[in-house]
Amino acid sequence: MLTPATIDTGDTSWMLISTALVLLMTPGVAFFYAGMVRAKNAVSTIFQNVIAVGVVGVLWVVVGYSLAFSGDLGGVIGNFDKAFFQGVGQVPEPALAATIPEVLFALFQGMFAVITPALITGAFAERMRFFPWIAIMGLWSLVVYAPVAHWVWAPGGFIRAWGALDFAGGMVVHMTAGFSALVFALMERHSTGTQALGRPYDLGLVALGTALLFFGWFGFNAGSALGANGLAAQAAATTFAAGAGALVSWTLADSFLLGRPTIMGACVGLVAGLVAITPAAGFVSVGVALFIGVITGFVCNIVIAFLKKKTRLADTLDVFGCHGVAGTLGTLFTALFASSAINSAAVDGLASGNTALLLPHLGATAIVAAYSMGATWFIVKFVRLFTPVTIDEHTALLGIDRVHHGEQVSSVLDSR
Repeated sequence: MLTPATIDTGDTSWMLISTALVLLMTPGVAFFYAGMVRAKNAVSTIFQNVIAVGVVGVLWVVVGYSLAFSGDLGGVIGNFDKAFFQGVGQVPEPALAATIPEVLFALFQGMFAVITPALITGAFAERMRFFPWIAIMGLWSLVVYAPVAHWVWAPGGFIRAWGALDFAGGMVVHMTAGFSALVFALMERHSTGTQALGRPYDLGLVALGTALLFFGWFGFNAGSALGANGLAAQAAATTFAAGAGALVSWTLADSFLLGRPTIMGACVGLVAGLVAITPAAGFVSVGVALFIGVITGFVCNIVIAFLKKKTRLADTLDVFGCHGVAGTLGTLFTALFASSAINSAAVDGLASGNTALLLPHLGATAIVAAYSMGATWFIVKFVRLFTPVTIDEHTALLGIDRVHHGEQVSSVLDSR
């Protein structure tokens, strides 16, 4: 029996690997999005994602981790006790992770903080100016991500105290990013560059980004077991099953609705399935995970098609449909199918006749969605007081890459 302060080398090794896997997901998102936009904006799309590693990474060390995981103020937010990783060292913190150094736990959680705002960039792809995005991203990571992470995952967080379950970030990562993306899409629907996307720059990049995301997601979900154990293996299996199921169901939906399957659709469907299983990965069986993936692939396909055809929503790369909708579905599926036989830390869900999870999950879903949207709206409004956040017509015509960065992909240069 391990004592609370004993480091397990196997757990530590796995968590080091998981941390690296989750970090890999941010360039995965960058390639995933860049392949979907026009060639003249591919560099800026990649850069808006990659810069999150620096900006959010620095903020996480300075104050983000402390706000998310230090002693709380009424279950709402942490304090500054762990600012600059003060006291966060090689000794485990039993309340957070009993068998790995706290500094490793903090680093692992930092990778989640980094990728979350990067997900949002797809909502305003080809429209956002670089430095205003840095300002918005920095504020968002402290005002939205850190508090929600505290509510859901910190020992004193009020959503955790309600008994709501989020194994790897359905609420903390995907719902915050997805519903914040919805705000961007609503606020910027009349901005320059909201016209329909042209031909995607490179479907090979989309597939590469998807592969990196799928690979990294095993660290994302299985790593959230915080140890090299059976629960990590379970989460890895459910992650694979849900992703595979959504890939197939989305492809079938495209075949029926569009008359043909597409590789871009298959990639988006796979990601939607991975999003949906994220909150449930360590709480459900593999068969249930497959069901979640299949249903999510169909539902998200239909929702995105509806939003594109029936609304004026300017969600360029369907971030809300993929992350907001799938994250919400996954959170509700967790309340339905969670099993204490899979994870002793859980309680049985509604499918087992237990209603204990239903109200906490409904309440948590509503609060996280409303807070993410409201806070994002205020952040964008605040930054707009000082600078325009979207590009002008000149930049839209020539491309953000050329005007703002002086760098262009080879296909643009070769076409001159």
